[in-house]
Amino acid sequence: MGSDDGLAWRQRQRRAVRAHAEADERRRAAERAEAARIVAWFVAEATRRGLPPTRLTAVPYAGRGRYRTRLTGWYVDRAHTRAVDTAGRWYLLTVPASLRARVLGADPPPGPAPLIVGEGGRDGESMPLRDMLTRRLEAGDDAG
Repeated sequence: MGSDDGLAWRQRQRRAVRAHAEADERRRAAERAEAARIVAWFVAEATRRGLPPTRLTAVPYAGRGRYRTRLTGWYVDRAHTRAVDTAGRWYLLTVPASLRARVLGADPPPGPAPLIVGEGGRDGESMPLRDMLTRRLEAGDDAG
């Protein structure tokens, strides 16, 4: 193999890697957009059904206690660690433990909702986002 062949091979490899990364990013962007549509549907449906939002709290990673937040919305799991706020943003309500959060409250950032909630988790339990939110709507005021 000459040096020109090696150079051409490396260039083809770089292009292939770049194309693969770009395709992966397009797929992730499409998944994020679909999840955002599902969350928006949930907020509209919860509002239409008169499901009252509640003041959300966050839990420290260690799991002891709860911290106030400024967020209002709906918990979407029994552990109260996942929620959707009234503006349609997805939250994981786990935060680092701190004295500041205990006194002043926690401020968890919103994140992209996953299409499959719990995918890749150690407990092996996962659920499609739409199914989780549908169950939450069906539970009504009895959720939690």
